[in-house]
Amino acid sequence: MILPVRLTFCCAAFAASLAVAATTTTPARAEGDDAEKILKAMSDYLAAQKNLSVAFDSSIEVVTPQMEKIQFDNSGSLHLVRPDKIHATRTGGYSDVEMVFDGKTFTVFGKNIDGYIKLPAAGTVDQLIDMLRDRGRALPGADLLLSDVYGTLSKEIIDAKHIGEGVVGGIECEHLAFRQQDTDWQLWVRAGSDPIPCKMVVTSKAVGQAPQYTLTIRDWKTDVPVDDAAFTFKPPAGAKEVSADMFAEMDELPPSGPAK
Repeated sequence: MILPVRLTFCCAAFAASLAVAATTTTPARAEGDDAEKILKAMSDYLAAQKNLSVAFDSSIEVVTPQMEKIQFDNSGSLHLVRPDKIHATRTGGYSDVEMVFDGKTFTVFGKNIDGYIKLPAAGTVDQLIDMLRDRGRALPGADLLLSDVYGTLSKEIIDAKHIGEGVVGGIECEHLAFRQQDTDWQLWVRAGSDPIPCKMVVTSKAVGQAPQYTLTIRDWKTDVPVDDAAFTFKPPAGAKEVSADMFAEMDELPPSGPAK
């Protein structure tokens, strides 16, 4: 059996109570202030985007009982219209999923099982993310979709560093690193006037072998014309509605791995 370790951008570690690092005027603190300043600029920029479209690649590591790391890869797309519309896809080796949110209902269609789940979810994207997190699920790049990314990601930081410059997909980025009690996470933010997130890596220190979740964002677009029909789910011919218990069949990970 593979022991799955799900790492989302708002994992349980983000909710743990942490001691606040002592403030000083040392160069290390200056780097931390710089990193948080860049994170805040990114958050403000994202919040101002009322309509955005991205493609992404992600990988999630699991740790077997024999302490072997196995990595699973997925790719997909996401279109967001604030405050309450999302259309997303995620395709990997074990599921092919379409997700639609129209401000009232969240629908997940698993093409691999030809079945869909409908959940009442009246409210905003922020409220949808909270609801899914309570169910142990997450949208791709969930925390980066919130209306206040900085408020969510910064409140439990115990150390922050501006590592320097980096390049992701040919784009010059500011490379940031943050520490929390149970997680370390790195963020690459496009340099210049459009501080978009290009890559994020979350490392779980609370699990043996420190598995990671990696998200790489590409094809970032804003103000993309979109038909409202994109946020209305219409079941394909032959597709059946299934219970929420079938969420497990639409996961990024297989329910079990090969016997060892």
